[in-house]
Amino acid sequence: MVRRWLWVMVFATLGALAQAADEPMTPSVIHLASEEWEDYTATDGHGLGWDVLREVFEPAGVKLDIRTEPYLRSLGLAQRGEVDACVGSYRDETSDLLYPHWNFDTDHIYALGLSSNPAPTPETLGNYRLAWVRGYDYQDHLPNVRRYNEVLRRTGILSMLVHNRADFYIDALTEVDYVVQRARDPSQFRRTHIAELPLYLCFADTPRARALMALFDQRMEKLVKSGRLKPIFERWKQPYPF
Repeated sequence: MVRRWLWVMVFATLGALAQAADEPMTPSVIHLASEEWEDYTATDGHGLGWDVLREVFEPAGVKLDIRTEPYLRSLGLAQRGEVDACVGSYRDETSDLLYPHWNFDTDHIYALGLSSNPAPTPETLGNYRLAWVRGYDYQDHLPNVRRYNEVLRRTGILSMLVHNRADFYIDALTEVDYVVQRARDPSQFRRTHIAELPLYLCFADTPRARALMALFDQRMEKLVKSGRLKPIFERWKQPYPF
């Protein structure tokens, strides 16, 4: 009887070890690629976005390894599995990356135009010529969009508006503010809120990234319920998105 019990224990232990071997362990580092957004995902590691993600991962024993790349290149790196996730994606922008249940922030989307023009609404966007940075694909996330132009960089936006080559420039509030701050006469321009778009990490389709995505959702669930992220948004003077 004792011998049979010992064999049962041996097989149970071997089965548990085999199951554990099949389940990927959570890595100690997450490799992230992001465009550099001022005071959000800066190259030197400062900013609201990095602070939120540090609070998500580091108490769970996972360090952030950050890499600054243009947005489209960041997506490509995640698609090829060269990083674990791309930062700042809108949901389901691409079918070959994985999206968690939780977003980590929300983009406050604004239209920037001349103060002399009528303010747009979500319902009237289709009446105007719009512009945004290449790769942001706002046509998939905003209603009634018909005419738009994608630009490579933000440096020529004010000139486009002043010289009537576009009616409105679409971007997140922080980036719109960045553009307006470089105007000789900021009063010449007006910002109009048009949408709220949740921001996600989009994970590579690899066992390693899947384990990190599961950890991300677990941690976000706890942090949102506890309110632990609120002080980070308050410190950066940004609206709390949860």
